[in-house]
Order: sequence, then structure tokens, then C-alpha cells
Amino acid sequence: MVRYVARKAIGWLAMIIVATNATFFLASWFLDPRSNYRELRPVRTEDQIAHALAPYGLSPRWSVVHRWWYWLSGVVLHFDWGHSPTGVPVNSEIPRRALVSGQLILLGVVASVVIGVALGVYTASRQYSLADRATQTLSVVLFNVPTVVSALGLVLAAVWLNQRVGTTVLHVAGANTAGVDGTWATILDRANHLILPTVNLTLLGYVGWHLTQRSLLLDALGADFVRTARATGLTRTQAIRRHALRASLIPTATSVAFTIPAVFTGAIITETVFGWEGMGRYFTETIAKNDVDGVVAVAAFGAVATAVGAILSDVATVVLDPRVRVS
Repeated sequence: MVRYVARKAIGWLAMIIVATNATFFLASWFLDPRSNYRELRPVRTEDQIAHALAPYGLSPRWSVVHRWWYWLSGVVLHFDWGHSPTGVPVNSEIPRRALVSGQLILLGVVASVVIGVALGVYTASRQYSLADRATQTLSVVLFNVPTVVSALGLVLAAVWLNQRVGTTVLHVAGANTAGVDGTWATILDRANHLILPTVNLTLLGYVGWHLTQRSLLLDALGADFVRTARATGLTRTQAIRRHALRASLIPTATSVAFTIPAVFTGAIITETVFGWEGMGRYFTETIAKNDVDGVVAVAAFGAVATAVGAILSDVATVVLDPRVRVS
């Protein structure tokens, strides 16, 4: 297992290096850091703009290769991922943003997977029952609801509840409240801020897991090995628990491992509506501000997260599928 994981990790490391460097060249060609200075008053000359960008390795007078070498040297020698065109260190943004997103994403993904898979197993084992039809209808409806609509709906509901009660029951913006002191007070405050965005991610995320797991389990129930298990005297419930469920969870586990890195940088709308300064918002901000180093750092973070997800996916497949372990 260790050799298997190490071999996968080396392959992914090479892909991360190639993808990150390719992103730097693409970002350098399409983004113009000078735009951050052209609208300032008094108006800056091109010489002044070039002089201001030079300390960050973004001078337009340097060739793309020169800028790439400056950036690469900083990353390799000092693990310095550069600066924004206005001088904000990327190293100070990524850890903070990743921690903020991590609190939100992990809870949302775990809740949506647990609810979706459990509901898929429950409905597949009771195919065409009232519960099956009702939950499928609800899932299809939620699947067609845009993220921004569900987020704004939750905000309006929370505002209405707060006004009815006369106090703030649910916070609708931000990851924490300024001025809160004490360990338990801080934990409770952060937990309260997590409720609405987590509910939003869960409502829209569980749908895919529900419908997918239901379909996978129904396919497994029709497989020869499950029919053989039933022929030996096992009940339908026992056959599902001992054989069909394990087989149907293999593609689900693979999908879960790849979902977490995708949601980290993809929860842009949820973070924007609820005012979370996470990786999703940082990604959009770096593009809007023509922040080459920031875009590259986000791409590298996404590549590393994807690699970790891929390795965890392989490990999950080995654990769940005895055929892979034997091979």
C-alpha cells in the first residue's frame, strides 16, 4: 500500500509542477497588473507603474521568462508565492482563506454525502414506495434550483426569523462576529455563522449523492453475485448490507474524494452571498485585480487538493474492492 501511494504521489507531483508553471505563463499573458495603477489619481506614467511593479516581479519591461524565473526562484528557495500588484503577500492570503473555506466546505460536503448516500440506500431498498417517489421528486426540484436563489432564500428566511424574534438567532454574513471574546463564545459564534452556508451547500449537494447512490445500489442488486447471495438464504436486507452496498460505494467513494477540492474553489456564490472570505472569493478577486501570483497560487492549491483527493480515492478503492487489493 505504501509503495502504491508513493508511486501515485510522485506522478501527481510532476503533474502539479507542470500545471502550476503552465498557469503562470497563461496568467502572465492574459492578466495585466498595470490596470491596478492606471485608474489612480494623480495619473501614473508607464515608467512609474513599471517601477512600482518591479519589486514584486511583475514589471512589464521584463520578459515573461524573466518574470517566471523570478517567481520560480522565490517559490523554490523561500516558498514565497509572490505578491499582488499592490504588494499584498500571497503567503498571507492562502492559509487564511483555506482555513475559512475548510470550515465551510468540509462540513457541507460531509453532511451532503452522509444524507445523500443514506437516502439513496434507503430509497433503493424500497424502490417505487411512497418515500422513494417523494424524495426523488424533492431531489429533482432542488437539483434545478440555482445556488444563488437558494442562498438568497435562506438569507431572507433568516432575516425574517431574526425580526420576528427580535434578536439575531442566525447570522447571515461573515465567518465570525467582531469583538467576541472567550473560547466557548468564539466557538458558538463561528458555529452560528456556519449554519446557513452549510445548509445551502448541503441542500444542493446531497441531491447528486442521493440519485447516484440509489442508481448504483439498484444496479448492484441486479448483479449475479447478489442473486447468488440471496439464493444461499440471505434476506434482501442482509444481501444489501453484506454485498450490494459495499460494491455500490466504490464509485461513490471515488467521487467524494474528487468533490472536496472542486468545492474548495468552486463555492464562489455561497461564499459571496454569505460574506465568507474563502478560496472561492479569493479566486474571483485575483482575476478581477489582475493578480498573476494570486491566480497561480490558487491554481497550485487546487492542483494539490485534487492530487490529495485522487490518492484518497485510490486508497478508498483498494479498501473497498478486494479485486484491486489482490492485483
